[in-house]
Amino acid sequence: MTMRTNFATLLLKLLMLLGLSHTALAADSDWPKKPIVAILTFPAGGSTDVFARSIGAPLGEALGQAIVIENKPGAGGMIAMQAAAKASPDGYTLLFSALTNQSISQALFKNPPADLRKDFVPVALVGSIPHLIVVNPSVPAKNITELTAFIKSKKGDFNFASQGNGSLSHLESVLFMQRIGATGTHIPYKGSSFALPDLIAGNTLMMFDSVTASLPHIQSGKLRPIAIAAPDRSPLMPNVPTMGQDGMKSFDVENLYAVFAPKGTPPAVIARLEREIRKILTNPDFKSKLASQGIHPQFANANRLAEITVTEHDKWEKIVKAANIKVD
Repeated sequence: MTMRTNFATLLLKLLMLLGLSHTALAADSDWPKKPIVAILTFPAGGSTDVFARSIGAPLGEALGQAIVIENKPGAGGMIAMQAAAKASPDGYTLLFSALTNQSISQALFKNPPADLRKDFVPVALVGSIPHLIVVNPSVPAKNITELTAFIKSKKGDFNFASQGNGSLSHLESVLFMQRIGATGTHIPYKGSSFALPDLIAGNTLMMFDSVTASLPHIQSGKLRPIAIAAPDRSPLMPNVPTMGQDGMKSFDVENLYAVFAPKGTPPAVIARLEREIRKILTNPDFKSKLASQGIHPQFANANRLAEITVTEHDKWEKIVKAANIKVD
């Protein structure tokens, strides 16, 4: 009698479990029922914003719901990360992450409020956007050697801009100054769209910025490119050498971007997002469109992104410690 009772109880629990699993699967298959918010770490108008909106439009069409872009700049991306990490893991909030920037911020800030490795689940790597050194045209330099000489002649009496404290743009500038043995005053902004007007006006001397954001101003003659801070030249400006080609070796940065979701987001939702993003990024027309804006689409699935995230954090933590860089 006891064995029959135990069997009946076990069978009932199994049926209940199967019922719950069926309900969960049904709920995930109904997703999405409303617009999805994609939180960004930089303001509107910059390269991150351009990239996110370029992916958001076709992704929204594929899912049958709009992707609403929400810009939350500041604190090296930590404001956006914290907001996304605290969001309900129901598939209606995503983080469009400037992965390299967030890895740097994690190493620079004390007690960061969120961590890509612990508070999020990876969805997909989406690509990279190379950076370059740009200067105001009044600067009498057309290559790194001439720029180094000019900066040293200022004896520290100059300003250089960045996309914000703890950003890749900030770290690149600090490393560059260390390499040439110079100092200057760092002026942090909340992204390219805020920094570039002051650079164009001559209030700052130089900046490490994305090809995407700087390109229109380079084409109009308002800014002058010095060198690409990436492994390869940009097809949009083939005459501009890389940092390595211009004499500064080992200054190659892969500025990566990826999509994450709050920890606990249903696996079925992650799988659907990964699948749709793959379709978008492997579309030849889409790739060509982004390439014309200085963006390099590059897909990697959730598992591979998890590995890349750990590698990026480890790499930049070592660089920050070795260079003894502090957030000012």
